[in-house]
Amino acid sequence: MKNLSSNSSLETITVQITGRVQGVGFRAAAVRQAHMLGITGWIRNAADKSVEALLQGSHDQVDLMLSWLLTGPPGARVNEVINQQQVIDRRFDRFEQL
Repeated sequence: MKNLSSNSSLETITVQITGRVQGVGFRAAAVRQAHMLGITGWIRNAADKSVEALLQGSHDQVDLMLSWLLTGPPGARVNEVINQQQVIDRRFDRFEQL
């Protein structure tokens, strides 16, 4: 991780995805999509059977990733995607599955 400069145009948001999103390849597909879009951050399963993610990128990159998360991979059934903007002083180098 790197420190963000004060004039950075990066957006950082946390996301919670609910529905049938565990056991269907959701995280692996999200990692591939994030790499294609140039998004950094992480994604992981949560104990309540949802999936949590932290996305970092330009506004357009984050918007495209959120659009993808609304559907996910073919086996998933997404009920809801809740996101919240975060203010952090770190920059992630890559997007990874935790």
